[in-house]
Amino acid sequence: MSGESTDGAETVIRRERFADGPARSFMSSLDADQRIFAADLAVDRAHVVMLAEQGIVGDDDAAAILDALDGVEAAGHDALPEGEDVHEAIESAVVAEVGPAGGRMHTARSRNDEVATCIRYRFREDLLAAAEASLELRGALLDAAAAEADTVVPGFTHRQHAQPTTVGHLLASYAGAVARDTERLLAAYERTNRSPLGAAAFAGTTFDVDRERTAELLGFHDVIENSADAVTARDFLIEGCSAFAALSATLSGLATDLIEGAKDGHVELDDAYASTSSIMPQKKNPDSLELVRAVAGDAVGDLTGLLTTLKGLPRAYNRDLQRATPHAWDAVDIVTEATEVTAGAVATAEWDAEACAADAGAGFSTATGVADALASAGVPFRTAHELVADAAAGIDDDSTVDEQIDALAAAAEAVLDDPLSAYVDEATLADVLSPAGSVAARDSRGGPAAAAVADSLTRLRDTQEEHTAAVDAHREALAAADDRLTAAVTEYV
Repeated sequence: MSGESTDGAETVIRRERFADGPARSFMSSLDADQRIFAADLAVDRAHVVMLAEQGIVGDDDAAAILDALDGVEAAGHDALPEGEDVHEAIESAVVAEVGPAGGRMHTARSRNDEVATCIRYRFREDLLAAAEASLELRGALLDAAAAEADTVVPGFTHRQHAQPTTVGHLLASYAGAVARDTERLLAAYERTNRSPLGAAAFAGTTFDVDRERTAELLGFHDVIENSADAVTARDFLIEGCSAFAALSATLSGLATDLIEGAKDGHVELDDAYASTSSIMPQKKNPDSLELVRAVAGDAVGDLTGLLTTLKGLPRAYNRDLQRATPHAWDAVDIVTEATEVTAGAVATAEWDAEACAADAGAGFSTATGVADALASAGVPFRTAHELVADAAAGIDDDSTVDEQIDALAAAAEAVLDDPLSAYVDEATLADVLSPAGSVAARDSRGGPAAAAVADSLTRLRDTQEEHTAAVDAHREALAAADDRLTAAVTEYV
């Protein structure tokens, strides 16, 4: 039998009985499976090598099958015969080339453990690529934070002027957040990189397979122990998509801060990450970052769709799982690209130090520093807080330092029954009331003072180096596995 599939013809799996009908195209995932074409070829090769090494398939048949797989790879996904999925199509192509003996490649295996292995094989690569994109973004944030460590800028809570901070402190905060996103991606990689191959349909196999050998050839560091769990489990996709959704939320917040900063004239995006209005040529719109912000909604939707598909599925394989993976692929693509775009936007943005400083003291934003200075002089903090609140009620948002000192002096007489100078001298007040002085005073670990930011950046760079080394180690392990598989195949071809 040829095994070739044409319209209305049989395939090596479906035969004539299941070849036709309006549901065939609905059930097919062949086009979407292009993403795991290379993964399936690797899984096929590792499985055939193991079968030959175990004496389950003869060396001549293994050689013929492996040679046919080389031909399938050279021809590419678009040359595959029709089929329900890439796994069936590749097997049909091999049988068409080798003849009935080509069907031995599927001995001791089911499409259930095959597809689960292919998805893990590809998804681990996507997780590493996303981790690398997050490292690139962290590098851009850390470099920009170092360059802008002294750039005083307004700080906000509830989107209202709060304490002044620095651009360096703001960007370092996002570098820390993205570091945790990298950690989540690497943790998801660890649980993704386990092999289901050899579980067969769900109840194992009667053949003397070596599951550890196929795991070794494919670069998996472990196997999924229980065969039913091996073919059913998609929790690694949940974990990965959760990491992508969390990263997208970080990106969305960063995008919003940059968009707001651009609106206030504090930062200018490079033209490559902006656009102009169709009718107002003077405008420069932060379009790329608005799309980055929107990606978070899509990523959360992908995670929700995945969880909803998997919720309540019984053990072993169900065809519902075919609808689960596209959510993961979509999250991979949109969040990784958004991370790369954000990295470029951060790296090329230009901050206007004068515009930032001019707005940093708005809304009496240095008031907390005054309360702290009074508390340091022995005034209970709540009393100091009351004094500053009384002073704030009597001044405008754009008040000068001298006007603020006058208001504080009057409030001290009312609240403390003492002159303000009994606790804080005017020079100290002037210093803490200035945005730069306010920032410099807050030098606790993780604070915005330049020295504190420098120390934070050192620690953040150390963590970045650790994560980079972890990604590199995973890459090297996968490359070594690929070399092992190639060497094993050359023993037969």
